[in-house]
Amino acid sequence: MRALDRKLLRDLSRLRGQVLAVALVVASGVAVLVMSLTSIEALEETAEAYYEAFDFADVFAVLTRAPERIAVRAAEIDGVRTVETRIVETATLDVPGFGEPVVGQLVSLPERGAARLNRLAVRQGRLAEPGRSDEVVLAEPFAEAHGLRPGDTLAAILNGRKRTLRVVGTALSPEYVYALGPGQLMPDEKRFGVLWMGRGALEAAFDLDGAFNEISLALMPDARTPTVIAALDRLLEPYGGLGAYARAEQLSNWFLMNEIAQLRSMARILPTIFLVVAAFLTHMVLARLIATERAEIGLMKAFGYSNLEVGWHYAKLVILMTGIGILLGWAAGAWLGRYNTEVYAQFYRFPFLYFRPGPSGFAIAAVVSLGAALAGSLGAVSRAARLPPAEAMRPPAPPRYRKTRLHGPALERWIDQPTRIFLRQLARWPVRSALTVSGIGMSVAVLVTSMQWLDAIDRMVDITFHEQQRLDMTVGFAETKPRSAVWSFERLPGVLAAEPGRYVAVTFHAGPRTHRGGIQGIVEEPRLNLLYDVERGAVAPPPEGLLLSSTLARKLGVDAGDLVRVEVREGRRPVHDLPVTAIIETFIGTPAYMRIGALDRLMREGPRAEQVHLLVDPLYVSAIHAELKELPAVAGVTIRKAAVQTFHQTLGDTLLIYVSFFVVFACTLAFGVVYNSARISLSERGRELATLRVLGFTRGEIAYILLGEVAVLVFLALPAGCIAGYGLAALIVAGFETELFRVPLVVAPATYGWAVLIGLAATAASAYLVRWRLDRLDLISVLKTRE
Repeated sequence: MRALDRKLLRDLSRLRGQVLAVALVVASGVAVLVMSLTSIEALEETAEAYYEAFDFADVFAVLTRAPERIAVRAAEIDGVRTVETRIVETATLDVPGFGEPVVGQLVSLPERGAARLNRLAVRQGRLAEPGRSDEVVLAEPFAEAHGLRPGDTLAAILNGRKRTLRVVGTALSPEYVYALGPGQLMPDEKRFGVLWMGRGALEAAFDLDGAFNEISLALMPDARTPTVIAALDRLLEPYGGLGAYARAEQLSNWFLMNEIAQLRSMARILPTIFLVVAAFLTHMVLARLIATERAEIGLMKAFGYSNLEVGWHYAKLVILMTGIGILLGWAAGAWLGRYNTEVYAQFYRFPFLYFRPGPSGFAIAAVVSLGAALAGSLGAVSRAARLPPAEAMRPPAPPRYRKTRLHGPALERWIDQPTRIFLRQLARWPVRSALTVSGIGMSVAVLVTSMQWLDAIDRMVDITFHEQQRLDMTVGFAETKPRSAVWSFERLPGVLAAEPGRYVAVTFHAGPRTHRGGIQGIVEEPRLNLLYDVERGAVAPPPEGLLLSSTLARKLGVDAGDLVRVEVREGRRPVHDLPVTAIIETFIGTPAYMRIGALDRLMREGPRAEQVHLLVDPLYVSAIHAELKELPAVAGVTIRKAAVQTFHQTLGDTLLIYVSFFVVFACTLAFGVVYNSARISLSERGRELATLRVLGFTRGEIAYILLGEVAVLVFLALPAGCIAGYGLAALIVAGFETELFRVPLVVAPATYGWAVLIGLAATAASAYLVRWRLDRLDLISVLKTRE
C-alpha cells in the first residue's frame, strides 16, 4: 500500500465522527432520491404490466343507449384494433351490518367467452356464470371493507326493483385502480363498490336488450387517438354520446399518473437540499483539514509528490466520505422505496406489484451526490495542490487581531470574558459562520416544509367540508328529475332543509384550448352548498354567465369578461357562447358554476335537478339512511361526515409516513452540520482551549466557549430556517399543483414551534458528543503540538 493511501486510512479513522456526519447527510439526500426514483419506476412498471396483461382500453365513451350493431361500425374506424361494449349502471346497495346506503356501480360481463378489454383479475371464487342473474363479482377493496366473501349475499335496487345478489367472487380491474364514487374526493371502499354481473341480467334489469351504454376501444400502435375520438363522437352522437375520451383522461389512470408526476417533483426538489448541504460540509471539513495539515502537505511536496498526487489524495478523501454516504443511502433508499411503493399499493389496487429497481436510479443518485461533494471540495483541493512546499512548511499567518466594540468598557461590564472570546471568534470568520447558519437553517426549513402539509390538509378540510358545505348529505338521482321532486325530501322525518343541485356535462372551448368538465347549478341564495372563494369567502352566484375556478380559467386562458364556448354533451346538446362573469379560487377540482335557473335555460328545459343537499337532525340519521335504501330514484348518497373521515384517513396516513421520513432526515442534517462545525473548531482550537485550562479556566467555561459559539449560530439559524421553510414550502406547493388539488400554503405557529424544538434536539445531541470529547481532552498532548 502506498504511503499516501496509508495516510488516507489514518485520516478516515481519525476523522471518523466528521466523516460519519458528512456521510449521513449524503445518505439522506441519496435515500430521498433513490426512494422517489424506485417508487416511480415500480409504479410505472406495475401499471404498464397490469394494463397490458388485462387489456386496458385506449379510448372510452359513455352514451344513453345504442344498438349492438353500432359496435361493428366502431370497429371499422381507422386505427381501431378491438371493440368492447357493455352496460354500466348505478344502484343503491344494502350491505348486511352496514347502516348507511352504499353506491354500487354495476358493470356487465360478456355472457359468452372472456372480455376482450378491461379484463378482471379474479382474486377469490369465480366469475358470474351465464344465465345466473343473481350472481355478482365484487371489487376486492369493497369486499374486504365489508368482510364479504364468495357465498355471502347483499341487496340492491336495480331500476326500482329490490334484488338479492349472491357473491361468487372478488376481482380487481385496471379501470378501478383508484375507484371513486359519485361526489367522492377520496376512495371510500365502505360506501362505494364496483360489482360485475352477467350482461343478460343487466339487460333485463335496465331494459337494454341488444343495446349498450358504454364502449371501449383498443387502438393500433400507429393510430392517432384524437382522430379516432372525433370519429367515435360522430358515430355515437345520435345515441346520446357524452363525448369519448382517451386513457389519459380516464379517472383511475389520471389519478395514478398524477401521483407519479408528483413523485417526480419531489425527486427534483428535496434531494437537492441535502446534496447542497453535503457539498458545504465536505468543503468545510476539507478546508479546515488542509489548514491543519499545511506542514504535512509541505513534506509531501518536499519528498517529491506532485500537485496532482496531492490533490488526488484529498479528492479521494472526499470520494470515500461520500461513498460511505452513497452506500448507506442506497440501502435506506431501497428499503424506503419498497415501503413507499407498498403504501401506494394500498390506495392504487394492483393484482401484483413489481419492485425491481434497476441500476439507473442508484447510478443517478451516486453521480449527483458525488458530483455535489466534489464540487463543494474543489476549492479546498485546488488550494492544497497549489500550496508551495516552503510556504506550506511555515505556520499560516495569524489572523489580524484588532480591537472591536466587544472591548468597550460598557460591554465588558455586561459580557464576561468567555462570552467575548467566542463572539470575537464568530466576528473574525463571518463567511464560515454564515455557512454554518445556512446549514442548520436548512434542517429547520425541511422540518417546516414537511409538517406544513398537515396544516394544509386541515385547511382544505375546514374550507371544503365546513365552510363551503353546510349540509349533512347529498342524494344523487338515477336520472334528472323535475325540481318538484326535490321538495318531497323536505317531508322526510328529520330533514331540516333541502336544496336542489344540478350538474351538466359540457366541453369548454376557448380558442384552441378545451376542457371536458361540467357546470354546477347553484340556487340563487345557497344555504347548504355555498359558492365559496378560499380568499373572499362565500360569494353569490351571478345572475347570468359562468363563474370559473382559477385553475379552469388558467387552463382555458381566459379572464373575467371573456367569452367561452360551452358545448353541452347531454340532452338537446345546445352550444352557447357564455361570458365569464367572475373567477374564484378553489382547493379541489376545476369547477364551473351557474345559477340553476340560468342553467335550466341553457339546457332549454324547465326546472330540473340531479341531486339534493340535505340538512338532517342527528337523531333521525339512521331512519333517513334506511329510507334512502328503499328509494328507487336514488343513485347515490354522499355523507359529509364520512367524506371528512375518509379524507383525513387517506391523506393523514400517507402524510404521517411522509413527515416521519423527513423529520429523521432533517435531524440528520442538523446533527451533521452542528457536529462538524463544533468538532472542527475543537480540532483547530484545541491548543487554545488547553492553554485556557492551564491558566485556570474550568471545564464548564471551556465547554461554554466552544459550545456557546454553536449556540449563537443555532440561535441565528432558527428564524432563518423558518423563513427558508416557508419559501421552500411555497416552491413545493407550486410543484404539486394539479387539476384535482391545490394545496394551500398554510404554516401554523405550532408547526414553526415543533420544527424549532426538533432542530434544537438534534443540535443538542451533537453538542453533547462534542462536550464528551472536550471533557476527555489530553492537555499535555495538545500543548505539545506544534503551533
